[in-house]
Amino acid sequence: MEFVTNESISERSRRWAATMEGYEGAADDVTVAHQDSTATIDLDDVAGGRFATSLAQRDEQLDGMLTAGATRSHGAGHRVREEAPDEFRTCFERDRDRILHSSAFRRLAGKTQVFVFPDDHMRTRLTHALEVAQVATGIARAIGLNVALTEAIALGHDCGHGPGGHASEEALDPYVVGGFDHATWGANVSLLPLNLCLETLDGIRNHSWSRPAPSTPEGEVVSWADRIAYVCHDFEDAVSAGIVTSEDLPALVRERCGERRSQQLGTFINAMIRSVRSTGVIGMDARHAESLAAFRSFNYEAIYLRGASRQQASAVVGMLRALVEYYAAHPGLIPDVALDNEPPGQSAALELSVAYVAGMTDRFACRSAVSLLNWPIDQLPSGIDR
Repeated sequence: MEFVTNESISERSRRWAATMEGYEGAADDVTVAHQDSTATIDLDDVAGGRFATSLAQRDEQLDGMLTAGATRSHGAGHRVREEAPDEFRTCFERDRDRILHSSAFRRLAGKTQVFVFPDDHMRTRLTHALEVAQVATGIARAIGLNVALTEAIALGHDCGHGPGGHASEEALDPYVVGGFDHATWGANVSLLPLNLCLETLDGIRNHSWSRPAPSTPEGEVVSWADRIAYVCHDFEDAVSAGIVTSEDLPALVRERCGERRSQQLGTFINAMIRSVRSTGVIGMDARHAESLAAFRSFNYEAIYLRGASRQQASAVVGMLRALVEYYAAHPGLIPDVALDNEPPGQSAALELSVAYVAGMTDRFACRSAVSLLNWPIDQLPSGIDR
């Protein structure tokens, strides 16, 4: 393949363009990524059965690595719409991949964890989900649970969150029968098109401690991992923002868990692994659970319920409710609602509006409020300063 040459094109750009087709490998009809690639695997291991040659064999191999109470992967999994099994991936690995590539997951990058429009390095809902997945899989692997299912639940657990953090639940509550809960909304609405396994959806639907217990031990692990992760990283972000200091932590927490996030995460993760290994119950010993509760209580008082947070939440609620009512009155502005069809009824229009607004990122919601509603700039939710 020839490329246009130009004196203004840098040598670096030429080198990059030259890799477009890759390189001829040592084996016939194989292209490799690097000119000096030498990486291979032992074909005798493949022929000798060390590697599974079918999904059923792989499921069987993975089963042998799991504890008796872990959730097994079987074929295509239990889904609302039946599917043929994948050639290589287990059903829960497929779920994890579908969530990772979904628009609902990507939009978490633009959704509030604690601070709207966070400063650099602060968490968003996306980075929170990734940290929960790390904590959860670390625990699951150590106690013999299904890591792929654990990771799928963890990555998807917050996909039902609206813009502006938990304030969006208060904002959308009046428009949803039974109230708006990000956990159930994520499983029942946001991720519904992915046709995930029922075990994955159950873990997402019930990850919050106020919900019924998940039906799998992997789901229970994610419930703990969620709390462990956000308690530790929300505190770190608040320290970075100058809202609290490490010295403000209760003495009980500092003495048992340390002042840095790495110390705190290690303490809680290891405590949970030891507890499960010694009791068989998915939980944490009373001493460390007390420390986690004290840590969380401190965060509520010093971070989540501080005056600036309440002002931020109030701004989010007012803006989102105004957007829902506007789109319900103008459903033709909602993407994928055809203008040439008969307009949806009032109830259907409201449902479409809630789903659309709940899926928005923080910035898109704010821009929409300003452009559609002439929303005053000074009444938009702001960052850490208000």
